[in-house]
Amino acid sequence: MARKKPQADADTAVRLDKWLWGARFYKTRTLAVEAINGGKVHLNHQRVKPSRTVKIDDTLTISKPPYEYTINILDLAMQRRQASETQLRYTESEESIAKREQLRLEIKNQPLGLRHDQGKPNKKDRRHIIKFNRQ
Repeated sequence: MARKKPQADADTAVRLDKWLWGARFYKTRTLAVEAINGGKVHLNHQRVKPSRTVKIDDTLTISKPPYEYTINILDLAMQRRQASETQLRYTESEESIAKREQLRLEIKNQPLGLRHDQGKPNKKDRRHIIKFNRQ
C-alpha cells in the first residue's frame, strides 16, 4: 500500500502561486510562477519559490512595474472568484496605497516626449536624413 505524503491543511496554508492567481494579481498561474521566479514577489521580505505556502497574516510585496503593492493576507481561499470577492482576501497597507497614488500622479504629469507637429519629413528633410545616415 502506497503511503500518502503529509499535506498542509487547506485551511492553514496555500501555495503562493495559487494564491496570487486566485487573488487576481496574475491572470494565470504560469504568469504568477514567472513573477515569483523573477524576484517580483517577496513573502515576508524574502525571495521565495512558487511552491512556498502562505498563511494568514503573511506580508507580500508584489512588484508590477511601475507600481509596487504591499499587502497582508487575510484569507486563503484557493478558488478564483469575482474581483469584488477577491479584494476581501487581503488588505493593502496605507503606505503602499499612498506611494502608488503619488507615482500615478507623477507619471500622469510627466511631459510626453518630443512631439513633431509637422508630420512626415518633406523632400528636403529626407535628403538631410539620408546624408546624415550615410556618414
